[in-house]
Amino acid sequence: MFNQFSQQLKQWYPKRDEQKWVLGTLYKIDGPSYRSPGAMMLFNDSGEQFGLLSGGCLEADIQKKASQVMRSQRSMTVCYDASDEDDMSFLLGIGCGGTIYILLQPLMAENNYLQLPVILDALANRQTSMFLQKVTEQGEVAESEVWLKDNINYNAMTIQLGRKNALLTELNSHKWLVTAIAPPFHLLIVGGGIDARPLASLATTMGWEITLCDPRPANARREHFMRVTTILRCPPLALVEDPFFGDFDAAIVMTHNLQLDADALAALQTSAVKYLGLLGPIVRKEKVLGLAGLDKDNLSVPIAGPAGLRLGGELPEDIALSIIAECQAVVNRKDANSISNLL
Repeated sequence: MFNQFSQQLKQWYPKRDEQKWVLGTLYKIDGPSYRSPGAMMLFNDSGEQFGLLSGGCLEADIQKKASQVMRSQRSMTVCYDASDEDDMSFLLGIGCGGTIYILLQPLMAENNYLQLPVILDALANRQTSMFLQKVTEQGEVAESEVWLKDNINYNAMTIQLGRKNALLTELNSHKWLVTAIAPPFHLLIVGGGIDARPLASLATTMGWEITLCDPRPANARREHFMRVTTILRCPPLALVEDPFFGDFDAAIVMTHNLQLDADALAALQTSAVKYLGLLGPIVRKEKVLGLAGLDKDNLSVPIAGPAGLRLGGELPEDIALSIIAECQAVVNRKDANSISNLL
């Protein structure tokens, strides 16, 4: 699965001149929709698709429209209205009842691949970029811009976006979709035991970047963590010296060693992580905090311990799902309640 845009770009870039490509972007919605504005997807002339613009129900028809764009090398906008009895999505009984608007743009050397290589480079350096796409009329040439932090308009657009991922706005009398392209979520796992394997596997499936830290030679062996981005062998206290220490979005401490856990918690109190989880029962948490010299009522970074949501189950896979779910909820500022309770 390549649903994260960063993953899509990595699949596209080496083959950018070997095949014809189209970038599909959801730029507007009316009513309910599986995806939000700013969702992107790549199509090529071999019939391959990377990403999703709906729940998977419209992509086959979008592929047909994308083939037209490949032939014409001109942009196209498409609308699917699941409330219109004459619309394709309604006739097929698909969609979620709302209306979605999709922009299809050709990717080719002549239009500098819509500046996507610039975005890919920014992602490699863990920098957020602003991707601007002109919502063109049928048959017009595709236009785009990329704003990095050194652009005079970057900060103002960041404020305008707020917590939104994308914004349809008017610039120079034309409609443009502005999307913030942020680097993948970066998770630090301290501890490379057996129970860390399903945790790392689930996180990588979600498209997260994973750094694994364990100074013990018998743990965190690469053959058990093939998809982990980086494996560090430094003591947990030395994490503060890692170049990406300030880039971790969340951390989970699970070495099963009291002193190593304590050192990790102490180091991460100086980090910017939005979620810090500690494996183990409350009694053990108190011992770890004592060794770390931390006061549970005066923490710079709150500690979720025991880490995870109350989902039931006791196997490593169950615990991994519980922890990842809690991490996702905390970072996204959600309450982790059942969605049906909100209806």
